[in-house]
Amino acid sequence: MLIKRVGYYLVGLSIGSIAVFFFWQKKEATFDYGMDARTLKTIRVRKRLFSETAKKSMQQFHIDTLKISTILYNGDVDFSKGNPRQKPCAEYYVTGKKELKNVSLLVKRCDSTATVEKIIVD
Repeated sequence: MLIKRVGYYLVGLSIGSIAVFFFWQKKEATFDYGMDARTLKTIRVRKRLFSETAKKSMQQFHIDTLKISTILYNGDVDFSKGNPRQKPCAEYYVTGKKELKNVSLLVKRCDSTATVEKIIVD
């Protein structure tokens, strides 16, 4: 009797898990619970601006907005190099991963905008 109940439980759990997986996939839900993920998401959802210094660096090093977006999607935030408690606009230092690991961004996040202040290429 107990084995039968465990079997029903596992079948129901499997069907429910698959249903929830497809439901969340259609809603494009994200789970940004880490500090880096939350910070990057708050930068991405704001209107993105570029300083003149950043624009010059983009031209000089042939960096386009797709590469910037990639860094802001899966980069690493170094809180010690930025100034996250600065008021009214916090500053974050974001470093790319993989092929963009030599590119870092200094981003100033305000209430409605996120400005890429500086692009550093090592």
